[in-house]
Amino acid sequence: MEPRLSLVTLGVADLERAVRFYRDGLGLPTDGIIGQEFEHGAVAFFPLAGGLKLALWAQADIAHDTGLEPGPVSPTGFVLAHNVRSRDEVAAVMAAAERAGAEVVKRPQDTFYGGFAGYFRDPDGHLWEVAWNPAMLPEG
Repeated sequence: MEPRLSLVTLGVADLERAVRFYRDGLGLPTDGIIGQEFEHGAVAFFPLAGGLKLALWAQADIAHDTGLEPGPVSPTGFVLAHNVRSRDEVAAVMAAAERAGAEVVKRPQDTFYGGFAGYFRDPDGHLWEVAWNPAMLPEG
């Protein structure tokens, strides 16, 4: 297997609500919900840096596709990290997420590695870290 990740899919309880959160609240671009003509096929894609895409798909549809029972999101089992270019940008992203309906889990603060970071949970409980790490700045 090549060390490459091309798509991260989050299972959501309400696809339209999740799209509003990521599109309208966080400002991520998307063509909206597609695949509605297929049973269990409605999904939304958001292009991210480096060719990576974020997908939102109903948790019930993921359960149907995999044959697994849906379960609760475990916020400590998986963290999505969004590295930014400055301390101020951490605060701005966290504020936007909170205005959009996210639960702020940890307000931005200095980190042990010399950065500045905070955590929020999206409306489905998925945990995001927003961080300024001077040793790991985003490209561009």
